[in-house]
Amino acid sequence: MSLDGLNDLFIDELRDVLSAERQLVKALPKMAKAATLPQLQKGFEKHLGQTETHVTRLVQVFESIGATARAKTCEAMKGLVEEGAEIIDEDADSDVKDAALIAAAQKVEHYEIATYGTLATWAKLLGHTKALKLLLETLEEEKATDEELTELAKTTVNESAVNSK
Repeated sequence: MSLDGLNDLFIDELRDVLSAERQLVKALPKMAKAATLPQLQKGFEKHLGQTETHVTRLVQVFESIGATARAKTCEAMKGLVEEGAEIIDEDADSDVKDAALIAAAQKVEHYEIATYGTLATWAKLLGHTKALKLLLETLEEEKATDEELTELAKTTVNESAVNSK
C-alpha cells in the first residue's frame, strides 16, 4: 500500500491493529487457561469478550470511512503473543507465572493504548467523527484493562510471587 497521505497511513494502521486484535482473540484463552489465580483467569476471559468487541468496532470504523476491513499482519503483536506463549510454556511457580502473565498482558495493553491513541488523533484530524467515537471507546477499555491488571499485580500477584520458593 502506498502511503500518500495521512488517510492512507490511518487505513494502514487500522489494518495492522485489526490483525493485532484478531491475534489476541486466539491468545487470550490460552493465557486464561495458564493463569492460576481465579481473578486473573476471569480478567483474561473478560478481556477476550472486549477484544471480540474491538474487532467488531474496527470493522465499523472501516465501514464509517468507506474502506475495506482487511488485516495486515501486525508483527509487533505477533512478537508480544510469542512472548506470552513462552511464559505459558515456562516451568515456573504458579505465583511467578501469574506475575509474568500480567507483565506480558500489560505489554500488550500498552501497545494497544499507544495504537488507539494515535488512531484517535488521526481520526480527529481527518474529520472521521464516527471512527473517532469508536476508537476512543476502545481506547478507554484498553486503559481500564491495564489499570485492572496493575491493581491485581499490586494487591495480590506480585506479593505472592515474592513469597514463593
